[in-house]
Amino acid sequence: MHGWFQTKEMGHFPVLGAVDEAGNLLGFSSYGTFRSWPAYKYSVEHSVYVHKDHRGKGVGRALMGSLIDCARAQEYHLLIGGIDISNAVSIALHRALGFSHAGTIQQAGFKFGRWLDLAFYQLLLDTPPHPKDE
Repeated sequence: MHGWFQTKEMGHFPVLGAVDEAGNLLGFSSYGTFRSWPAYKYSVEHSVYVHKDHRGKGVGRALMGSLIDCARAQEYHLLIGGIDISNAVSIALHRALGFSHAGTIQQAGFKFGRWLDLAFYQLLLDTPPHPKDE
């Protein structure tokens, strides 16, 4: 985990947490480099995790809203989420927040004893106002 946090810090990527009144972590979100080549510097891939006991309570929506605000503030142009195609709740949340389906890669991952199809959802942001090549 230490390396994960170091990577986020070095890249100036947010790590957002949702906690209850007692300080218990309900979920977290972050984003990071989508692809390491300069042409993709305005694109980030995000992740959102909500503890199973706190799903369906608006935690994911709140974390995503804050993450989108961070991406705009840091002048990213594209927010990308890779979602297991069977995760209908996450897909519905992303669609409700304005994300659109950008494609699916079949059998991209193996977890829980089965192959997972990975659906990509994207949200185009109105930033940066003046993108630059590098």
